[in-house]
Order: sequence, then C-alpha cells, then structure tokens
Amino acid sequence: MRIGLVSTRLAGVDGVSFEVAKWELMLNRLGHETRLCAGELSPERMDQRLIPQMHFKHPPAQAVSAAAFDPGADPDEVRAEVQRLAAELIPKVGAWLDDEGIELLIVENAWAIPMQIPLGVALARLVGERQVPAIGHHHDYAWERERFATCIVPDLLDEAFPPDLPTVRHVSINGVAAADLERRRGLASAAIIPNAYDFGVPPAERDDYSRSMRAELGMGSHNRLFVQPTRVVPRKGIELAIQLVSRLGDPHAHLMITSPAGDEGMEYMAQLHMVADRLGVDLRYAADRFAHQRYHHGPKRIYALSDAYLEADMITFPSLYEGFGNALVESVYFGKPLLVNRYSVYETDIRPLGFRFIEIEGAITDEVVDEVNALLPDQDLRAANAKHNFELGRQHLSYEMLESRLRALLS
Repeated sequence: MRIGLVSTRLAGVDGVSFEVAKWELMLNRLGHETRLCAGELSPERMDQRLIPQMHFKHPPAQAVSAAAFDPGADPDEVRAEVQRLAAELIPKVGAWLDDEGIELLIVENAWAIPMQIPLGVALARLVGERQVPAIGHHHDYAWERERFATCIVPDLLDEAFPPDLPTVRHVSINGVAAADLERRRGLASAAIIPNAYDFGVPPAERDDYSRSMRAELGMGSHNRLFVQPTRVVPRKGIELAIQLVSRLGDPHAHLMITSPAGDEGMEYMAQLHMVADRLGVDLRYAADRFAHQRYHHGPKRIYALSDAYLEADMITFPSLYEGFGNALVESVYFGKPLLVNRYSVYETDIRPLGFRFIEIEGAITDEVVDEVNALLPDQDLRAANAKHNFELGRQHLSYEMLESRLRALLS
C-alpha cells in the first residue's frame, strides 16, 4: 500500500518529526511505500512534496491561528480567513494525493494541536469529500495546552481537531490522551502507540567526533555536562534544570540545550538566560550545532543529537507536561542518568514500568540534590541502572512494539 504522511513540519529535531521517521521506517519494513507532504521537509528526500503554505509559521496561517484564540478578534473575520486559506490548500494537497496514488493518509498532529488551523480544516474537508482512508496520529491535543483554552471559533475546532469522519481512525500516544479524546469528543482511539526507539541495536560508542563536541562548543573536557534535549518552550520546565545545576555547587558544570527556541516565541529563552545569569549557571543554547545526523557546515562540525547523549553526564527532563517523552526514551536507550518531573503521562504510562530515574515533583529539593551528587560519581550504580532501564525499554518501547502495533492497526 502507498501511504502518505502529512504534517505542518516533517524536519528538524522536534518530537513529532522524530516519531514520524520511526513510523515511516516500520511502515517500510511492513512492505508499504511512503510519501511525505509538509510545509517543511528535509531537503535530501526526493519522494516528498513541499507546500510552504502548510507550515505553522506561514504568516497568514500563523496570524489567523493566533487570532482564533484572541478574545479581542472578530470571529467572523477569523472564520472567513480560515475558509480562504483552507480553500487554497485543498487543491494543493489533493494534487499530491492524486500524483502519488496515496491509498492511506496519516495526518501527523495536524488534527490535534491547532497551530495551523487552516491546514487541519483543509485536511478534514479533503478527507471527508473524497472519503480518503486516514489515520490521525495525535501527539498533542488542544485541551492539553492552556493557550488554546479559549477559542472564538469553536466550530472549527469541532470540525477538525480532530475530525469525526467515517474513514478516519485515531491513534493516541498515551492512555490519558486516549481517555480524554473519548470523554471530550466521543472518539475512540483505534490504538495507543507510545514513542519508541531501536533497542534491538546497541548504542554507538563515543568516538573522536563526539568527543570533539565539548571543545568545539567551548566547554571543558572534564567538566560535568547536563543536557536538556528538548525544544525551548515553557512547558519544558527548563528553569528547574538550571536550578538543579546551580544547587549542585559545581562551578565548572555546563547545562546545554540542543533543540530550538522560537516555536512559541523567544521570550522564554530570554527568561532562562536571566535565571541562569542570576544563579551563576553556564547555560549553553546550542541548537544550531545539532541535527538528525553529523555533517560539516563550513569549518563547523554539526553534531547528531545522539552525540549529545553520548557525551552527557546527565539528562534533564523536568517537563511540566509531555505527550509521552522522547528525551526520556532516548535517555533509557543511551544509558544516561535522567532527572524527570512526574508529569501526568509519566505517572500513568511510564512510572509503573519500573524505570530507575531521579524524580522530582515540580521542585528541586535538598533530597534531589543529594541523590544526584551521590549518583554521578558512582560508576557501578550508574551502570546497573543503565542495564536495568535498557531492558525495560527493550520490553516496552522498542521498534518491535511499534511494528507490532502498526501491523495490527493496518490489518
């Protein structure tokens, strides 16, 4: 079967793009052909269609999607602009469906989080009119974000976020989200498929390229390195990571952020720099030096995100909310100590599995500081925890799990 994967963005180091790449790999392993369509794509791919108007940062779409949650905006004007932009997108996406002979459409988060409302509406109308078999793979629902709590055009959210259509099945990435989808919208999830990683292949070893990272980024080779491998948005709780590093009392430690700011503006990044300066923490924002894979950009080395994990002493993941948690899964795979905040999905879907992490409940306490200071120098304990966690990851979060659930979903 030829399957089309569509989203606002399928490139970079965000969680949705990472998970789509894993789904695509497993779909290919199951014998299906895949094609991509989005507003941003990795340039090296040939079997894809770039439609810039699909991007959530396409200025007209960004403006009207923001206005939809602005109590001061005119609902009729917002509705008319969404209709106009959706009408422009429908023939473009429809042409891609026809040109590629798409038999099943997988909509990646574009029917969940309303950051690109015209795209969500366009896809819902296109699928509804043509009766296209489709799967909505939902990573973040609108009701999970405070900024989407008040909408002046709720009819558009009801229509497309996510849509209730006879040819559409829904996939949630955790049990809480699946229950909320049914309670709020009366829509059952055909499957719950968490984030996955390839635990069938051992992690790469450190090498000269990964070891060069600290020197390239101006960090001491023997200093402790804490890595925050997430985008810079307020729900990531990165100020808690800064507080941790400050309270450890190590003046030579570094905290490095590997993924971009800007998806929700730059104000939060500025706030983090102020907190770090006040607490005396060496905060490194290094998103421009990390990508999916290694390459050279002129004289600069660009590192794979895996290099950050290989070189890290500890991963910080103090998120206030997560759909699941890519950084958590990756920390398990690379055998790194993890500081994790006990967000709701962690409590229900992950914590019961028995992983060994350092947990916080929204604050850095004296006990947490003591636990980190005891763990980091204890090589035997870190190795035992890494082995224990990897085995649990292999059992519950592997590609074999993903392949099995996709096979069942498509049968």
